[in-house]
Amino acid sequence: MRNYIQPGEDITLDSPADVLSGAGVIVGNLFGVANGDAATGKPVVLSTVGVFDLPKTTANDITIGAALYWNDTAKEVTTTVSGNTKVGVAIAAKSGAGTVATRLNGAF
Repeated sequence: MRNYIQPGEDITLDSPADVLSGAGVIVGNLFGVANGDAATGKPVVLSTVGVFDLPKTTANDITIGAALYWNDTAKEVTTTVSGNTKVGVAIAAKSGAGTVATRLNGAF
């Protein structure tokens, strides 16, 4: 197939800001988890599928299967739709502070 580029699980692009390995990164509607540290404007590999522990909004009680959205200002997942980008679903329940196991869906 002449037009095939790659599977798409990992995407390399210029980092929109300084990021650390494991951080959530959003570029437009593309969300991924940084595979390594990168300075602003430097290449960073983003995983767009898989399960990752991501920081969550303390105020949200998250249930298994809940849709999760990325709050790019707070750099955390939330169940709040308005103003945020859908990134995946919770595969574990979590309340309070901390992280939540998040299955990314590269199709969003």
